[in-house]
Amino acid sequence: MSNFSRRRRPTAAALTALAVATSITACGSGSGSSDTKGADSGTYTIWDPYPQFDKSSAWAKLLDACGTKAGVKVKRTAFDTSDLANKALLAAQQDNSADVLIVDNPVVSTLAEAGVLTTTDDNKLDTSKVDPNLLAAGQAGGKTYGTPIGANTLALYYNKEVLKEAGVDIASVKDWKSLTAALAKVKKAGKKGVTFSAIGTEEGSFQFLPWFWGSGAKLTELDSAQGVSALSLWQDWLKKGYAPNSVINNTQTTSWQEFASGDYAFAENGTWQLANAKKAGFDYGVLPIPGAAGGSAAAPTGGEFVTLPAQGDSGRYATSQKLVSCLTSSQNLYDTDTILSYVAPTGEVQDKQVAANAELKPWADAVKAAKGRTSDDLGTKYPKISEQLWKAVQSALSGAASPEDALGKAQSAAK
Repeated sequence: MSNFSRRRRPTAAALTALAVATSITACGSGSGSSDTKGADSGTYTIWDPYPQFDKSSAWAKLLDACGTKAGVKVKRTAFDTSDLANKALLAAQQDNSADVLIVDNPVVSTLAEAGVLTTTDDNKLDTSKVDPNLLAAGQAGGKTYGTPIGANTLALYYNKEVLKEAGVDIASVKDWKSLTAALAKVKKAGKKGVTFSAIGTEEGSFQFLPWFWGSGAKLTELDSAQGVSALSLWQDWLKKGYAPNSVINNTQTTSWQEFASGDYAFAENGTWQLANAKKAGFDYGVLPIPGAAGGSAAAPTGGEFVTLPAQGDSGRYATSQKLVSCLTSSQNLYDTDTILSYVAPTGEVQDKQVAANAELKPWADAVKAAKGRTSDDLGTKYPKISEQLWKAVQSALSGAASPEDALGKAQSAAK
């Protein structure tokens, strides 16, 4: 393993990609330091994006316990998600990276391309139990850079009372045609159809992707007939009043607030709203987003990867690997993913989660069908493609351009 000082320095392109890739999530603010560690130090640094968990939390105690098991002391620093990625690049430039770095999955390929991370071939992390579709979010150029700690994704929440009043049997909703028919019934009954986020940011792309992928479209060909059909679906919903015009400015939070009012039949949102769903005051269910012709559409995965940054002293990797193996053991994944409202990245732990909480079954199904935004070896190309995609969605939904023209322009710009 070569000393990081001989590796490529993070580029301006890497910084720009990070800014886009991390714009979707923010957990609050955190602070910390990056003290230099000696080659024989008995202290190992772990950086994570969970500032909501303090020293007394189960998460912090797990890190300490894994340190004790590995025979070292753990120094943990929590950062805001976007801040963490930039701090990781800066630390790498100074050959002062954390021993273990937990980052949002779209950031992995950017850090890998910048030379910040070691591969699993180098660091000997065992990823054999991880679902391949989830592991793909941390792969680039045929190499794997870490292992997922858990995943969340998108699905359709539905209001059982609204659907009952409209005479809609949720079992009939299996594809786009049957979903649109359900929305028509809901509108006829005087209720509101579906709300989602189509805002002109990564959040808008994130929410459009299940429909885009569910059509059979690929991110390398934005203006395909399949991609046009997905954008036409959303545009038609707005034109017919099945979705509100507010979706153009909705974040995932504001669209959830619309659904929580109790007036809507459906809302596209994520695993992270489960606690809020229980507080909403009405009976709800969850349905994986259907593909155009049926089945579950691939929704984009959220969630973090545990990675091992490159170190000047390669002798540290063995202990770092022990720390990660401890954090991602089956029991610890189960405990951690319960805390984070994540679906586990392995079938073994997913089955255990569903056995303990049947409400997680549709989410486990959605995660099984999910896909990383940087998968298909898109890596650092994804942020540029995503920006053109959300611009096309905005253009079509506002009526400024047809879906064909909006996606044609997006494809030209993405090249």
